Amino acid sequence: MSKSSYNVLFICTGNSARSIMAEAILNQQGAGRFRAYSAGSHPAGQVHPRAIDLLARNRFKTEGLRSKNWSEFAAADAPHMDFVLTVCDKAAGEICPVWPGQPMSAHWGVEDPASVKGGEEVIQRAFNDAFMVLSRRVALLTVLPIEKLDRLALKKELAGIGQVRA
Repeated sequence: MSKSSYNVLFICTGNSARSIMAEAILNQQGAGRFRAYSAGSHPAGQVHPRAIDLLARNRFKTEGLRSKNWSEFAAADAPHMDFVLTVCDKAAGEICPVWPGQPMSAHWGVEDPASVKGGEEVIQRAFNDAFMVLSRRVALLTVLPIEKLDRLALKKELAGIGQVRA
């Protein structure tokens, strides 16, 4: 798999926090080598304000981020995806659309910070933790020698990245 740029779709059920953060992080850290997108099977309809705030505080671009349905990326005129990465366990268990071109897929489960209950400190820590895990995984993806790996080795590497914690 040798290309100058790779399209990556991060999917989650609600597409309000984790997949949105992963999209923003990869678009900035992937600097031209990757183009990231995100979507959800049952999108919340809005990006979680804490996700936007956390991204902005860490100097990631937030304009244009929106909660959207994954069907947008299964359409004939959608960008061709090279990778589809699920970031929540619920979406990983759902039947996904058929992605044109059979992109490589992997599961990168991250706890949902938007579902955490508790005080301000507990909730903020959950968002920070998810952000750190996603940042670390995205950093590993950006240095992966994709063009030097065969499909099986690449699949194994992607799965391994999904096991990395912050």
